[in-house]
Amino acid sequence: MHTISTDRPRTDEWRTALTAGLWALPVSGALLTVSTLTHQPSYADDFPAYAAYVTTGTFLVSHLVASILGAALGIVGALSAVALAAGRVRRPRAALAGAALTVTGQVLSTAVFGVAAFAQPAIGRAHRSGVEEAVAWNSDVYGPALFGTVGVALLAWTAGAVLVGRELAAVDSGLRVAGLTYAVSLPLFYVAGPTVEVLQPVAGAAFTVAAVVLARRLPAPATARQRPAVAPAC
Repeated sequence: MHTISTDRPRTDEWRTALTAGLWALPVSGALLTVSTLTHQPSYADDFPAYAAYVTTGTFLVSHLVASILGAALGIVGALSAVALAAGRVRRPRAALAGAALTVTGQVLSTAVFGVAAFAQPAIGRAHRSGVEEAVAWNSDVYGPALFGTVGVALLAWTAGAVLVGRELAAVDSGLRVAGLTYAVSLPLFYVAGPTVEVLQPVAGAAFTVAAVVLARRLPAPATARQRPAVAPAC
């Protein structure tokens, strides 16, 4: 009695699912890019302008969709990329560590995005209603604990991006530029936030383009992409 192996169909199903998950990566990049086209005024320099900005519907939607949903999509995309590259990466432990650090950084960052989405509008509305303590409330929220969380998130996220991007770049020559762009553009995106704001959407756009290339090329092994066409038999 012969049994039919189901290993290949299941493998194909996994590859199809992971390929779909990989497309979450450029979507997350596009959301990052859009979310940084405008920046909130400094609450230290102009609190009234800051209060007006954070009470807009655009501010809330940006943080709920672009930042929090974008972080979730970034996790799905990064894990899908590492899973699809399994067996082809040169240093599996580095790729796995990069994936774990990426998840850690994204999860920690959502805590900060949640504060921005809900606490800042409440503080802004209080200030615009004449509550003088609103400035002190804002300073209390944005204290050492929050900035410590931001620091750990950035370190984890940056290290994860470098490790994952470097390993993807080493899979084959067709992914080298996209992988290295992944490794460089994400850290640049976060560093540019508090320093050179105009670079943030540029870095986000660069990451998005690299993610599209990865989504198109990573699912197919290099041999499949480079296999020459076979002429039909006469």
